[in-house]
Amino acid sequence: MSNTVDYADLNVGDQIPDMIKENISRTQLALFAGASGDHNPIHLDDEEAKSGGLPGVIVHGMLTMAFLGQALTGWVPVSRVRSWNARFVAMAFPGDTITSKGVIVEKVSEDGEDRVKLDISAENQNGEKILVGSAVVAIS
Repeated sequence: MSNTVDYADLNVGDQIPDMIKENISRTQLALFAGASGDHNPIHLDDEEAKSGGLPGVIVHGMLTMAFLGQALTGWVPVSRVRSWNARFVAMAFPGDTITSKGVIVEKVSEDGEDRVKLDISAENQNGEKILVGSAVVAIS
């Protein structure tokens, strides 16, 4: 985790380090189901997912959102995150590689803090966006 991010060195257009999660596994989905309490069969059972009109099991949306949060807190401590949100725009599937990204879109001073506003997203190995959103983090 970087504790040495300097507001003066940041510019609009700068990117935070990507967080890459390779080859999402069914074991990972089962573990997330247990940890989150989300045992919806569309995340665990191909036949159930197909009966609901899906091509098969899909990754929990909240798991991909957790990856996005991990990208933010890999860049700055969680205590500096002032807000973040995302909306789901596509599904992820077992075997996908999910890359979480952020780019600075604005520098502001609010409530006595220097902050940056970010556009954040998570995308699959084909560059298709899974999540899109925004975040605000305090730098000092």
